[in-house]
Amino acid sequence: MSSTETSAANVSSRPRRRLTIEEIAGIPVDALARKYGTPLFVYDAATIRDRAASLQHFEVVRYAQKANSNLAILALLRECGMLVDAVSAGEILRAQAAGYGFEGEIPPVVYTADVFDRDALELIARHNIHVNVGSPDMIAQLGAVNPGGSVTLRINPGFGHGHSRKTNTGGSQSKHGIWHEQIGECVRLADRHSLTITGLHMHIGSGVDFDHLSQVAGAMLSAAATINRPLKSISAGGGIPTPYRDTDQTIDLQRYYEIWNEARVKLAEEFGHAVVLELEPGRYPVAESGYLISEIRAIKQMGENLFYLVDAGFNNLARPAMYGAWHPISVCTSGSQAAGKLQPVIVGGPLCESGDIFTQAEGGVVERRELPAASVGDFLVIECAGAYGFTMSSNYNSKPLAAEVLVENGQDWLIRPRQSLESLFESEIIPGTT
Repeated sequence: MSSTETSAANVSSRPRRRLTIEEIAGIPVDALARKYGTPLFVYDAATIRDRAASLQHFEVVRYAQKANSNLAILALLRECGMLVDAVSAGEILRAQAAGYGFEGEIPPVVYTADVFDRDALELIARHNIHVNVGSPDMIAQLGAVNPGGSVTLRINPGFGHGHSRKTNTGGSQSKHGIWHEQIGECVRLADRHSLTITGLHMHIGSGVDFDHLSQVAGAMLSAAATINRPLKSISAGGGIPTPYRDTDQTIDLQRYYEIWNEARVKLAEEFGHAVVLELEPGRYPVAESGYLISEIRAIKQMGENLFYLVDAGFNNLARPAMYGAWHPISVCTSGSQAAGKLQPVIVGGPLCESGDIFTQAEGGVVERRELPAASVGDFLVIECAGAYGFTMSSNYNSKPLAAEVLVENGQDWLIRPRQSLESLFESEIIPGTT
């Protein structure tokens, strides 16, 4: 987030990070690491509940589960009153496994995407799942298997916004949404296939600038006028920023709500009936709850640079390598010694890739971070890792997927065991063998 956005969009900062860490939600870091091994994702349930409660202004909060789709997290957010968004057949089934149904005046599960794969379309037709369509072709494909259903249109207003080019979901460079000049064509297409347009969705990217947000709300009103249908709902999308750095500040959620509520009230007056306002956060409810615990396995001096090399890599947390995302990093000593004085350090992982660096800026620029002196065997914790961590994990370099643990009321619960080495290749077949 730029300094301009920070001053315009935010009001206060949360108590921030330390460079040393001893506990996560009351449980010692080294105890968690020794019990479950590393790399290890740990989530604090209290933080998730707190972030969910802060969104109470909105009538409907629909969690974008792509951020963190573990069944325990989905069940926790369902308990907090959140509905859910799915972007694949797998996410539809995850929602169902976590206790979400498919029926209701306000759909508990909505499928949001720019394409249907065949598995997703089959599930949608079987369960009559509401769809937030992002392409004209989706309308025809849905109408062929589920005529008489209802849809929401996701509109690309022609402009976007985001903390990275890769998180900007609006404008002509983005693949997301129905281009605003094609709205009329999509209305006619929906009519042809007996699909009722019941809502509008507009999301231009992550991070919030209130000037941009006002433009989006205005574009929503213009799109509604073009559609000229009595809509039941509008969705503000997601993209609510998370404060990662000490200087980042929390968003003024009341102001965010007021901008969208003003648009909703105008539409309700025009239609003569209530219009539901939805929010679709993904990162916001879970990011600050998450910690990625790793073990320092080597300390290397490379010319003027000191490296801490840990057993977690971008196969566990891809955001720094993918976006140049900044995460708070802290050190927990193994108990053999107290953390030493601060020194500039580059933090890297074990992968056979030069880009496997956790302290880098967008574009792959390697940066140094002031961290306490540590020893091999100490634990290094990457914080704010609850969103787009495990869900973007891979088996690159034949690394097993990390374990996940949820902590609530002082109790740690294993919510996903560590993948075994043997399971990495158990489904692979050498031709000619049985």
